[in-house]
Amino acid sequence: MTTQRFIIVSGLSGAGKTIALHALEDTGFYCVDNLPVGLLAEFARFVGRAGLPHYERVAVGIDARNLESDLKQLPLILGQLKSQALPVEVVFVEASDQALINRFSETRRRHPLSTSDVPLRQAIARERAVLEPVTAFADLRIDTTHTHIHDFRAQITAQVSQRQKNALALQISSFGYKNGVPPDADFVFDVRCLPNPYWDPNLRELTGRDLLVQDFLDQTANAPLMVTDIISFLERWIPRFEQEDRAYLTIAVGCTGGRHRSVYVAERLAQHFRARLHLVLTHRDQ
Repeated sequence: MTTQRFIIVSGLSGAGKTIALHALEDTGFYCVDNLPVGLLAEFARFVGRAGLPHYERVAVGIDARNLESDLKQLPLILGQLKSQALPVEVVFVEASDQALINRFSETRRRHPLSTSDVPLRQAIARERAVLEPVTAFADLRIDTTHTHIHDFRAQITAQVSQRQKNALALQISSFGYKNGVPPDADFVFDVRCLPNPYWDPNLRELTGRDLLVQDFLDQTANAPLMVTDIISFLERWIPRFEQEDRAYLTIAVGCTGGRHRSVYVAERLAQHFRARLHLVLTHRDQ
């Protein structure tokens, strides 16, 4: 196999799979959408033996329009491809049910699994079940519920396209618990025990990226200690994930609103790890 990267992009309809493929295509990937799962192994062999720069980076879109019986065979096919030393990655794009319903309503598109007898919400639930074999083997899961299309494209470019082969991509993201915990996080750190700058009128409208908020938290007893402890934990365990050839690792840091404490801690973590890891920093609720 000569292909340097082979990415399978899947996801719920309306979550952004097509946008992800377009973003990869814009950065030089050869992209094929809605490939039948039954042709995946043969296609991989074709691009692997082609020996052409045109096929050095390939992305394939697979979704619920495939036969359910074929999707159930995907884990076996992935195992076969990896046994042939093909550097295959699985990226799954998802969103909450309500976000998907809103998007279908706004675009007036029909869900591929909906019929006159199957309403939209039921079709989404069915799609989640059908794609379960894909989500179970996803190397990276991206939730787009709160993500703008332009931010999502930028995330795909930074986190997926720019990641070097055999290098772990670390995403650090801040969030607010009031908007829900990110479902795509591998580790979640709760920093709501730290003093909250929100209660200072001079800091309320600022964020954890502002110097005044950072100075406020730096001068507390627990904020620097929290950062140090999280760094120590990650320094111990990130190398273990790298040894297992893990492609992606997502760290989520949460406070109440996602604007001050979580942003501050995420920024400090990124500052520490940016020098030696491929790192993407996002602030979901800032």
